Amino acid sequence: MVKRRISLKDIAMELGVSISTVSRGLRDHPDISAELIAKIKALAGLRNYSPNPMAMGLLKQRTKMIGVIVPDLVTHFFSSVISGIEEVAKEKGYFVIVSPSNESYLKEKENIENLMKARVEGFIVCLSQQTSDYGHFEQITEAEIPLVFFDRVCLKDQVPTVVADSLEAARGITRHFYENSARRIAYISGPEHLNISDERRLGYLQGLSDCGLEFYSQYLENCDLSPDSAAAATQRLLALSIPPDAIFGINDTVVFAAMKEIRRSGLHVPDDIMLVGFTDEFHATVVHPMLTSVMHPTREMGRVAAGLFFELIENPDVSPRSVELKTKLVIRESSVRVKAR
Repeated sequence: MVKRRISLKDIAMELGVSISTVSRGLRDHPDISAELIAKIKALAGLRNYSPNPMAMGLLKQRTKMIGVIVPDLVTHFFSSVISGIEEVAKEKGYFVIVSPSNESYLKEKENIENLMKARVEGFIVCLSQQTSDYGHFEQITEAEIPLVFFDRVCLKDQVPTVVADSLEAARGITRHFYENSARRIAYISGPEHLNISDERRLGYLQGLSDCGLEFYSQYLENCDLSPDSAAAATQRLLALSIPPDAIFGINDTVVFAAMKEIRRSGLHVPDDIMLVGFTDEFHATVVHPMLTSVMHPTREMGRVAAGLFFELIENPDVSPRSVELKTKLVIRESSVRVKAR
């Protein structure tokens, strides 16, 4: 039986430190104490650690290509982020290869393999909604290949990230509903393992607390981000003995599905149920009533993600950092009831 190669992760786990700390320790980085460097090198020698061959094959190459993996190429959100990445890449003399995961974990892994074969210098990634195992990304970090996450992120202690202020945005939505007389506020979340699901759920709960409203678990629903799943979640909310008078969703796609189900039930937006979306897709302004939604600085998100990527290119030993961008609630017809004169 072939013995498994010892990885940076193995050494990190044994010492109780991060992978990036082990990597920097092996390079005698000044941020790491001499005592810890000695421990890292001693354990690496004891375990016969050798660098990942993936790193040897890719890190020394300068192909001027960045692999960008996004859940889809259809929504304005991702196309705008890609535009921001491309702007910075062009300024640096690089170009990007974009591969959609189609919200599939297996497709995401396949994309990484194919982009590796294309000799990209590193990756900028938004996780697929199916991704809860991060082993394929840990292999990249262990190989010391530049990797940056945006929006849906993981491994924040090892990888630079850029995200939106999801918690504060969801908190603001809840308060907005309350200020417009809603008292039974529901939230349709996404897969529980995604950071955006967790952050927006926490913002929803904090918003309820801010308004002095009690949390009722039946008003918190989950979906897999697909329109069909969002429609089913909306149906469950509408079937409650006391249905909600306001709903917001983890993204606009979810809320468009909710709007359709509300209409199918003979109810009206916003008179019977107010709605707010997330990400402010183009369609928010062409549906009737126009959808109130949280506008993300998508192009800026792309530019910041690319900036973090080039920080890694120029200084591989830089400590990973997370950048949080501010969003804005754009109020339209779907969340404001016309007051009787």
